[in-house]
Amino acid sequence: MIYLDSAATTFHKPPAVYRAVETAMRTCASPGRGGYAAAQAAERTVYRCRALAAELFDCPPESVCFTSCATEGLNIAIRTLVRPGDRVVISGLEHNAVTRPLHAIGAVTEPVRAPLFSSDAWAEAFAGAVTKGTACVICTQVSNVFGAVLPIDRIAALCAERGIPLIVDASQAAGLLPVRLRAWKAAFVAMPGHKGLYGPQGTGMLLCGRMPQPLRFGGTGSLSAEQTMPDFLPDRLEAGTLNVPGIAGLGAGLRYVKALGRGGRLADERRMRSVVLHPGRRSGGGCRALFRAGDRPASRPALCAPGPPDGRDLSGGNYSRLCFVYDCAGGSDRPGSYRKAAVFLKNKEKSRSGRRKPLLFPKNFCIILKIK
Repeated sequence: MIYLDSAATTFHKPPAVYRAVETAMRTCASPGRGGYAAAQAAERTVYRCRALAAELFDCPPESVCFTSCATEGLNIAIRTLVRPGDRVVISGLEHNAVTRPLHAIGAVTEPVRAPLFSSDAWAEAFAGAVTKGTACVICTQVSNVFGAVLPIDRIAALCAERGIPLIVDASQAAGLLPVRLRAWKAAFVAMPGHKGLYGPQGTGMLLCGRMPQPLRFGGTGSLSAEQTMPDFLPDRLEAGTLNVPGIAGLGAGLRYVKALGRGGRLADERRMRSVVLHPGRRSGGGCRALFRAGDRPASRPALCAPGPPDGRDLSGGNYSRLCFVYDCAGGSDRPGSYRKAAVFLKNKEKSRSGRRKPLLFPKNFCIILKIK
């Protein structure tokens, strides 16, 4: 199986993740609910994951709050900082997990726009948009659509200098690029566990640089006689029974990411950039293939294995027989729009036996076909 949707979730996990989930289901009860062995095992499992996340993401362990996904974390962060009518500066690349909560609150959003892959242009655009009347800035670290990496260090420094709270969506960056809560002086950083951290679905983390307002209210295993949520982290955000098997799997994923190192992950991504892409030809305009880590198509792809679009025989191991077809509604010929086309992937690398190596697709691999 060739899986190309890791920008949504990594499907093939390290074996240690599967083992950790099963072990937790067999040995762990609920943390903070008792002093017996299974409850203590759950406490240790949860804390180890929390401490490792703190080490990787430059924050105290108590600032790491477990969520069900990045969406939940972003909702908590936004509802903590934004009130109806507030002016919020966002990048023009934000996910619905940012724009929909802002719409529901009734905030006034100002999207910042700049050329996709120009860090200087993005930094300058944010510098012009972030003013004294800005309630907060929300910025994705990597676009889930285009793979553009925003200059988050410079944006964070700008926000810190002007005293504007910053929320970072690290959904596509965590596990691959540096994420630094303290260095950024960010108010919140949200991330999923199931993407570049290789954890199970239903896991995520919110790194808290300030005290959040909880979305959920309930038992935490602490201050049970009080009718208000605890005023300390992580208990303030972790009402109810934690997803201990999921957190155990996430901890295994974090250990895998730490052992591999960002250098190894980046090397894999850069190696895939050298893959030769053969653009298909269609009447009414030429197409070119754009490959970038994190790219995702405007619509879901159809997978098939036809011959090449121009009729040439590309068999014999030079090209994969998998054809990726993207189409957008209307098939517009305007520059920048998506159009139906086909791409064949070629791998030049050979093994010691002389056979071509199979194509390995890292996290965030995808192909977008775009009109010239």
